[in-house]
Amino acid sequence: MAVKPDVTALINKAKQADQKAFRALLNHFWEDVYRFQLKRTNDTYEAEEITVQTFARAFDRIETYEESFKFKTWLMTISKNIHIDLTRKQRLKTSEIDSRKVSQIADAEPTVEDKIINEQNLSNLLRQIKELQPHYREVIELRFFKEMSYKEIAVRTEQPITNVKVRLLRAKKLLAEIINQKQK
Repeated sequence: MAVKPDVTALINKAKQADQKAFRALLNHFWEDVYRFQLKRTNDTYEAEEITVQTFARAFDRIETYEESFKFKTWLMTISKNIHIDLTRKQRLKTSEIDSRKVSQIADAEPTVEDKIINEQNLSNLLRQIKELQPHYREVIELRFFKEMSYKEIAVRTEQPITNVKVRLLRAKKLLAEIINQKQK
């Protein structure tokens, strides 16, 4: 049975920019926010995107959190508002969103980098990275294979830096889970 974290202590540490506290809060509340959005959107990709944005916005504004509210309720409110904003934007820009979805289709052909990595005996890791969803795979590849900074990734993906950091954190967690499953 997992030990329930002291959320208040984690929030106070997060307000001091403690990255471990951010990670612990993300890990503790991720499933709740994700399931909430999955029920609202019925789309795993959109639910994950909104969940990433929720944590990014919450962590950017953690100092505004008031302890008179439950942290989970605060997160859900942020998440609900993001979903409402995105729904409004979708109504106005459906053609633009469709073109973005097309650009997120993964390329199944191995790249030159893939072949080099394979030759360097990293083919197992590459296969595991390819099991990630395209938006997670992209940030892993940009950060660790192309060695881009958070800022460069943010420009390339047209996302705020905070979203990039949260998405990369989530991608690393998912990759670790894949690796652990393969080792069993």
